Amino acid sequence: MKANIGVLEENIKQIALELNKVLADELLIYAKTRNCHWNIEGSNFHEMHIFYEEQYEELEEFGDLVAEYIRSLGHFALGRYADVLELTNLLESEYSNDQKKQLQELLADHETIIRNLRRLIDEFDDKYKDKGAADFATQMLQKHLKLAWMIRAYLG
Repeated sequence: MKANIGVLEENIKQIALELNKVLADELLIYAKTRNCHWNIEGSNFHEMHIFYEEQYEELEEFGDLVAEYIRSLGHFALGRYADVLELTNLLESEYSNDQKKQLQELLADHETIIRNLRRLIDEFDDKYKDKGAADFATQMLQKHLKLAWMIRAYLG
């Protein structure tokens, strides 16, 4: 059943596509953060193990929020691995247990997501005439700003 929410159907379709790209980014950065959690080594293992766990738990929630928003627009949330790898703006990484390398890559990923969300805020509002979707993108941007800040603090 199509959603009758005051936004043109063609615009909703484009918003759903862009949000599925955001969902792909959320799912990939979640997996990468979880991988860091599993593979961290070093004298501060326990601290970093907990840090990564806190981050991936938040990221899991972020993915769920995006998927549910897409569904509220009446479109499928594309969460298959093949979809994620096709739609994401991020790159898969090599395995590493080097804390600095892990953190730098995750920070770069969050910053990529943040830049994309900034673009989408204006696009959703101006091009697709959906202030609600623009507000949702703003909320997601704020969530990633916080996680990026936490990682940046570790890197000093």
